[in-house]
Amino acid sequence: MKLMEVEVQVTMRARILLAILCGALSLGMMPFETPGRTPASQAISTHRFRLDSNQSKFIAHALRGGLLWFKGHEHLVAAREFSGEAQITPDKINSSSLQLTVKTDSMVETSAAFTEPQKQIINKELREIVLEPAKYPEIVFKSTEVTGKPLANGQYDLKIRGDLTLHGVTRRIEIPAKATLAGNSLRAIGEFSINRGDFNVKATSAFHGMVRVRDKVKFTFDIVGQRI
Repeated sequence: MKLMEVEVQVTMRARILLAILCGALSLGMMPFETPGRTPASQAISTHRFRLDSNQSKFIAHALRGGLLWFKGHEHLVAAREFSGEAQITPDKINSSSLQLTVKTDSMVETSAAFTEPQKQIINKELREIVLEPAKYPEIVFKSTEVTGKPLANGQYDLKIRGDLTLHGVTRRIEIPAKATLAGNSLRAIGEFSINRGDFNVKATSAFHGMVRVRDKVKFTFDIVGQRI
């Protein structure tokens, strides 16, 4: 085959490919688009939120047990400092996740049932005997599975399963929560319970013996996150 004939064939093929490309563009098709593939503009969107401890509440409720002086009074131990990130995929809830880290030494007594001097004693016992932040500086939760369903007005009914590490012990727990998406904000409200014995957390009778609680401890939360 002569060189001129080869050049003519190459030119004809190039013209045919160009015509096919122009036709595809005129029909609004993307070249080399895979049939059935979701275009980028329709991709599932995941929203990320940084948790804001200044706008949030995370409280441990522990019913006292034993001391007659304060019998029936409940400890309300609040986490003053925590951080974390939540990810929510509205169209695919099981792709969502939560990670939360609480600074152990930020846990303090807030119940109005105790005077300020009493709170100081309780906080001393919490630090030195119960929570031991020098040994265990963080309380960490990492989700492993999220399930749920959408409700009205940007709300979601969720069950968040994951690993809670407290006092050096890790256990699998489940956290029910109601989450609300509004603009660039996320708000999650709920409660869950643990047995302190499962995490080797003491109820001490040392010092003034003011931290004497039953085994079951309930946590309530009202957490706010800002979109990132």
